[in-house]
Amino acid sequence: MAVPLPRPRRFDAWVALAGLLGGLLLWGIGLGTRPADEPYVLFDGRWPLLVPLAVVAGCELLRRAAPRTGLLLGTLALVADTLTRGSIATLLMYTDLMYAAVLYGPAASARRIPWITGLLSIAAALVPYAVWRMPEALLIGVAVGVVSFGPASTGLIVRNHREAADAARLRAEQTALLAEMDRTQAVTAERARMARELHDMVANHLSAIAIHSTAALSLDDPVTSREALGVIRENSVEGLSEMRRLIGILRDGADDLEPAATPTLDSLAALVEGARANGLDVTLDARYGSVPAPVELAAYRMVQESLTNALKHAARGEVTVWLRRLDDALAVSVSSPYDGRDAPRAPGSGAGLVGMRERAALLNGTFEAGVESGPDGKLWVVRATLPVTDIAQGASE
Repeated sequence: MAVPLPRPRRFDAWVALAGLLGGLLLWGIGLGTRPADEPYVLFDGRWPLLVPLAVVAGCELLRRAAPRTGLLLGTLALVADTLTRGSIATLLMYTDLMYAAVLYGPAASARRIPWITGLLSIAAALVPYAVWRMPEALLIGVAVGVVSFGPASTGLIVRNHREAADAARLRAEQTALLAEMDRTQAVTAERARMARELHDMVANHLSAIAIHSTAALSLDDPVTSREALGVIRENSVEGLSEMRRLIGILRDGADDLEPAATPTLDSLAALVEGARANGLDVTLDARYGSVPAPVELAAYRMVQESLTNALKHAARGEVTVWLRRLDDALAVSVSSPYDGRDAPRAPGSGAGLVGMRERAALLNGTFEAGVESGPDGKLWVVRATLPVTDIAQGASE
């Protein structure tokens, strides 16, 4: 199958045309590089030098499309040009072919051509000098170096600068891409954190409002309805307060908002009292000592979400909240009676367990939730182990 010839670039076509026209102009006025009476001019006359000129001009069309092929054909044409009176245009175009072969050719050729031309230049200087013992013989090596080694080394320098610029541009693009990925991950993490905080802060109060409003609507008892409305109002006020704290987190520094207070384990008693006011029978057994702030927040939110789930799903009975500070971790457990009901007393999004699991994972802890058998029947148990050693070391560093 025939291989299609590479298509020359427009600029290369202009270079070839300019070289050819320049050579024809020099030929027309009779200007050559050597006199006709030199002994090694085998093809005397003006016409033979047009053949190498035309070949080298044609090779200029390949200076970027096929630089090695252009250089090889150009070298043969230059050798033929030395057997004629010669043309300055042929020499100039050949130097451009040498330059283009290093600049646009494969990397292996770009490394080898300067070495080869450098060795040829040295050999062209030393061999004639050793044979003729004339200082003028060294000028042959100089001429070979000017025609071959000079353009090749120039092309290598330009190529190295271009590759360095391309590498710097690639590093800049990669840095920008990594920065964009980091920004996207940071935004995603912040959105997830906001979702967890919003769910844990508001879901408890809204669940209590939904349950007690259902009771007030279903029971035709003024006393019960009044008590339910009182609980609804209390949870509405507390939910609004929690929402304002969340807004304070999002708008930190605003003049019309107080700084948002982060819940601590010392607030568990108030949290349990609120759950009792909503109708849960809760027992708190907490011994935790000194715990890092991130662990405190995670444990508080887990207990809060567990009590919310107990309010919506648990059967009648005692809900137990248990916390213990171990040597290197804080253990959290919340158990509530389980009767296998499918429909909750208040609608939920199902994001509570996901948020608790995410909080544990962020602290390199463990989390599990499921049904277990207890002495009084089945229990829904939430357990989490939150390491405190790594957190403390990270804070100290």
